[in-house]
Amino acid sequence: MSKADSAFVYGPVPSRRLGRSLGVDLVPFKTCTYDCVYCQLGRTTNKTCKRREYISVKSILAALKKKLAAGDSPDYITISGSGEPTLNSGIGDLIARVKALTDIPVAVITNGSLLWMRDVQDALMAADLVLPSLDAGNKELFRYVNRPHRSISFDLMVNGIAAFTRRFQKETWLEVFLLGGVTAIPAEVKKIASVVARIDPARVQLNTVTRPPTEEFALTVNQDEMKRDLRLFPGPAEVISENKPPKSRPTRTPAVTETDILALLRRRPCTFSDVAHGLGIHKMEALKHLDALVEEGTVTTVLVDGRNFYATVGVTDATRS
Repeated sequence: MSKADSAFVYGPVPSRRLGRSLGVDLVPFKTCTYDCVYCQLGRTTNKTCKRREYISVKSILAALKKKLAAGDSPDYITISGSGEPTLNSGIGDLIARVKALTDIPVAVITNGSLLWMRDVQDALMAADLVLPSLDAGNKELFRYVNRPHRSISFDLMVNGIAAFTRRFQKETWLEVFLLGGVTAIPAEVKKIASVVARIDPARVQLNTVTRPPTEEFALTVNQDEMKRDLRLFPGPAEVISENKPPKSRPTRTPAVTETDILALLRRRPCTFSDVAHGLGIHKMEALKHLDALVEEGTVTTVLVDGRNFYATVGVTDATRS
């Protein structure tokens, strides 16, 4: 994959929820409606609610066609990346064009902050799966954890996710991200669970910090606590922070370059096993590429809970600022 194409398409990424997920990026790095304390990509540099075609659908689609022509068949094509994808006003057109291009299902990972907008809801209707997030059960912790754009209130966000979930004919999986000592306190978990009941998603997925966060005070919740908290949520619910991605494999072994690896690491710090699994290469080949990138100073390593993550230097610098 060329450097130009890697600006829009990356991976496949090893996803605990979606298997091998081919990522599609619709906005410039850290263009988002939130500035979450736990984000693995560092502080938001362009906090905005302004929707426009930040990256052209034509350019994204051209890069995606090239990637799919290489022969690999991921489990999902996932619209996500390094910011909030619904900020791109062309997202609906892109989903429709991708659906016409391939039978691979399309998922949209969104923070849910703009789902109160009717045009955003309309744009996502052709997707196969939508995965919004909810990280707090009241306005105070919403502001503390997500640090939203000033125009987004807690009630506006929650009502928008609920309205979209009622309209969407396919499934909505709601990610609930818990922070140790903050939102993982039982009283706060109960508040979140009450909001989840109002939203009524098809599935609830509990998550916690597993990669280097923006803020050092964004703490991991241990698995025993996560399993305890799980019992408080209505409907089908699971802990995803402990799950391993499905053992799906590429249909054709791809030719992987260091450009491909950098495109992945810019969006998600990974272990060498993550890189190998996502890109469909042997672990030793992944290590060879990663060692070369570390030696040249493009990539560095970060230790989180005893696991060694590789990340691009710009990302790790941002998380420490």
